[in-house]
Amino acid sequence: MNVVILNFRKGFAPLRDAFESLGFEVAENLWTPPAAVLARTRLCIVNLYEAARQPLGAVRLKRAAARGRVPVIALDRDAPWHMGLRKRRLRLLQWLKPFDLYATHTLQPTYEFAPVKIYNANAAWTRHFNLHGQTLEAMRDPGFHALDVSFLGNMNGRRYREHALREAFFAELSQRLAPLGLRFRFADSAGIADAEQIRVIQRSRINLSYRSSCDHESDGSWGLPERCYGVPARGGFLLSDARRHAADDFDLATEWASYQGIDDCVRQIRHHLGHFEQTRRIAEAAHARVLRLHTYVHRARALIAAADAVRDRTAAGAR
Repeated sequence: MNVVILNFRKGFAPLRDAFESLGFEVAENLWTPPAAVLARTRLCIVNLYEAARQPLGAVRLKRAAARGRVPVIALDRDAPWHMGLRKRRLRLLQWLKPFDLYATHTLQPTYEFAPVKIYNANAAWTRHFNLHGQTLEAMRDPGFHALDVSFLGNMNGRRYREHALREAFFAELSQRLAPLGLRFRFADSAGIADAEQIRVIQRSRINLSYRSSCDHESDGSWGLPERCYGVPARGGFLLSDARRHAADDFDLATEWASYQGIDDCVRQIRHHLGHFEQTRRIAEAAHARVLRLHTYVHRARALIAAADAVRDRTAAGAR
């Protein structure tokens, strides 16, 4: 069985690349897969958002996959708030439970869409998030860095309501940092070339992370956004807003730095700017951890193992 069905309408290139690098053939957007394809399929992964918008299609897919003994995994990168989805769709999907596994980037209390739930964090897509010809040794030189603090990301709060709080946060942070004479750059990443974004990450002493598109106005997700893996993969030092799952993916003492609120953010910025060698030790340790455990190849392997376990339990039950 060398096929993986990946049902993401717009594709999920990092995961597709990962499965292909492991020798699998990836078939995309097959909600009614032919029996001949299912006979060669190891697992089927569906975007939970799309399944919620076509629950009967998800049920039909599960029934067809069950006949071929193909496990179906719902992948969720927007828990727990599921911005943009109506609650009645989520409740219906929870009642139907048309999946064998629910793989989510956060284990905080939310809907249960399958009999088994597993933690499936975001990761680094190493084709695009790597050192890009630079070296960690070069980044140990304080003179290498052109900026003290930076953030590039979606800050168009008018068009994307989920990013309004981020836009406001960086506006206030700018006012806090300006009197300190720091070199900082906080900008919407739209229209900024990849090469420039890489340069900013690598030549900033501190890269900030604050909120993500799946965060609710009143609270955040426990899960880590992709930048929490992508910045270290490029060798950058990351200072993130507090995330509960950070303890699951990094050593908090040696590989992670975080803050609680804007006052603490300013304190942490000043601390890390004053302890440059410490920031580089953390950055290099986080870089090693990401490459060792947090790439999309690692996630693909984990999903394969989880699907195989489902298949084994099903076979044992049948016997």
